[in-house]
Amino acid sequence: MSPAAAPAPAAPQAVRTPAGQARERILATAFRLFYAHGLRAAGIDTIIAESGVAKATFYKYFPAKDDLILAYLEHVDGVWSGQLHAAAEAAGPEPARELVGLFDALTTACRRDGYRGCAFINAAAESPSGTRAHERTVAHKQSILAWITELAERAGAGNPEALARSLTLILDGGLASGVLDADPAAAAAAKATAEQLVAAAVAVPR
Repeated sequence: MSPAAAPAPAAPQAVRTPAGQARERILATAFRLFYAHGLRAAGIDTIIAESGVAKATFYKYFPAKDDLILAYLEHVDGVWSGQLHAAAEAAGPEPARELVGLFDALTTACRRDGYRGCAFINAAAESPSGTRAHERTVAHKQSILAWITELAERAGAGNPEALARSLTLILDGGLASGVLDADPAAAAAAKATAEQLVAAAVAVPR
């Protein structure tokens, strides 16, 4: 779900970068540091130093740290949602197969070097309820739930909401177990459990 966190290099000197490119460098650095160390532990000064931009440039794009955190979560949302959709589509075209196939994204994520679990669950743990960051994590989880519910409806599940809720719980549990247990088998177990639930809820084409 995230690239491995490389050892922190010596702080580079601030350099001039084309408009837009500087923002991408800041985001790339924040992605690595936030995911590896947490939202609060990764300080603004460290992000500025490691991205190689001037402080004024940083604040031009991100007036407050919360703005950078939201941009980071937006980026992670695009990456992780894209991986889930791609895994589902690769297993299709039947919606029932997609419901099981999306768990292949979990298997890929848990095997990555530097894997530290779900970035949204991690962010929620650091963000008090009512903050913009916490609201963004809730929005992400609701979006994933709505998508899986739609798949369950198209698959013909008798209770698509219940099936989707169960599958998202298994998905989140697999994300957590993958980092807590450090065992690749956790993702395989999550997929096998999902397959059993889907098979019990809908007729899977063979």
